Amino acid sequence: MHNGTHSATKSEALQGRKWWVVDVADAPVGRAASQVASILKGKHKPSYTPSMDVGDFVVVLNAEKVRFTGKKETEKLYFTHTMHPGGAKLTPPHKLRARHPDAIFLNAVRRMLPRSALGRDMMRKLKVYAGAEHPHAAQKPEKLALSL
Repeated sequence: MHNGTHSATKSEALQGRKWWVVDVADAPVGRAASQVASILKGKHKPSYTPSMDVGDFVVVLNAEKVRFTGKKETEKLYFTHTMHPGGAKLTPPHKLRARHPDAIFLNAVRRMLPRSALGRDMMRKLKVYAGAEHPHAAQKPEKLALSL
């Protein structure tokens, strides 16, 4: 009889994946993103294995209405670089929100996941929409209440 820790296999990880739908309107960015990242990783499942992608799909609605706490809306800067000399670009949240309303939430979740092929696989299961509509009704997503 073997009583060791169980590690999920690839076939176990792929079966039983659920779809969740989350409304993040008026939710603080980081608090909502950390809970979504945890579900993408699969930490809510007993079969969680750090080296496997055992998480579920998450559909995020109203990403444009997500909010910051404190002075972050005016003082925070998103850093990107073109990889050319002098190519640093600093973008405040209000400009990013105007151009790509879903990018603020996507960036927050991406930076909470592993920086590897595993993290990129997890990001593929995240569907973020600026408004309240989504095309994933056929997957029958369950409503997920965030604890903020």
